[in-house]
Amino acid sequence: MLEQRDGDDLFVVGEKQTADELAADGFQAAVETVMPPSQWEARSLADTTYYGGYRTITAQFAHLNEVAAAHPELATVVDYGDSWRKTQGSGGYDLKALCLTRKSPGDCALSPNAPKPRLFVMGQLHAREITTGDMAYRFIDDLVASELTPMLNDIEVWVVPIANPDGVEIVESGGDTPVLHRKNANGTCASSRGVDLNRNAGSHWGEVGSSTNKCAETYRGPRADSEVEVQALESLWRKLYRDTRLPGDTAAASADTTGAVISMHSYGNYVLFPWGWSTQKTGNDAALRKMAQDMASLSGFTAGQPGEVLYNASGATDDWVYDDLGVPSFVWEIGAGSGRCGGFLPPYSCQKDVHWPKVRPMLVSAMNAAKRPY
Repeated sequence: MLEQRDGDDLFVVGEKQTADELAADGFQAAVETVMPPSQWEARSLADTTYYGGYRTITAQFAHLNEVAAAHPELATVVDYGDSWRKTQGSGGYDLKALCLTRKSPGDCALSPNAPKPRLFVMGQLHAREITTGDMAYRFIDDLVASELTPMLNDIEVWVVPIANPDGVEIVESGGDTPVLHRKNANGTCASSRGVDLNRNAGSHWGEVGSSTNKCAETYRGPRADSEVEVQALESLWRKLYRDTRLPGDTAAASADTTGAVISMHSYGNYVLFPWGWSTQKTGNDAALRKMAQDMASLSGFTAGQPGEVLYNASGATDDWVYDDLGVPSFVWEIGAGSGRCGGFLPPYSCQKDVHWPKVRPMLVSAMNAAKRPY
């Protein structure tokens, strides 16, 4: 079942016999869209866009290098790991981040004792959520060539435009009919291979909102932190942030905590914050709630814990960041659930006209809040 809903209707991806199986369970089924078969192959390295203008993985990673070359005083490309396919010797990608700041000694170092607070923003952890990669691309360009650039004097901004490149390779293989693939590529299920990277992190892993079914969209993997993409992110976060929080679900991070982590997703127009595995409040609930409400007020989004406004889910990266390090962490669900610019695959024009005008002020708010979040 996809996450898209429309009134009382649920949207399901399946094969011809899926309708019969649903009928046997008492559901009425109707065909909404017939999707062409995908060969699950990488597009040509010469391709820079798909589906009307969305950048391919090749173009996204080339963009990081281009920005670093054009603005060496501001930008540094960091290779923080390998995708699952690359670890298997079957294609795959380096995992890339861009550190942006007005460089001075100690900046962009892989050390939690860096002199400046850090905002971390990532897109496409869920591969089919293509709006988020485009938001990351625009944010990078804005930071190096707009009125936002002076803000880099006293903050580092780390941007990972594509956190799940193997999964995105599957999405963009469909060209003008993107494949609605959510997970990474590590799996054998024919209909929905891979592990859900946002159910694999080792904070309350294996609990509510995750599945042991390898074909499920929310398949959590065989064990906590089993996926190399998740391992690489967690390793990078531990290098970027001090641990300011004692163990325990109710412990609070210290008042001198700095930084923030934003994981961009789509859709629903939400700003979500821990805990996601439960409606229990964190030790820093008041501060997290205020930060979320400040961001949501700029975009018309709804702020709350996942279980308050959407649904509980365990093993998410935002819970892990707060749980392990005490750093404020948020999920932004960008875009409405329906309408021309809603869902997973909005027309490319929606990015400039609808989504970016809402996301940009939220990013500025997050940059300011990261300096003294608590």
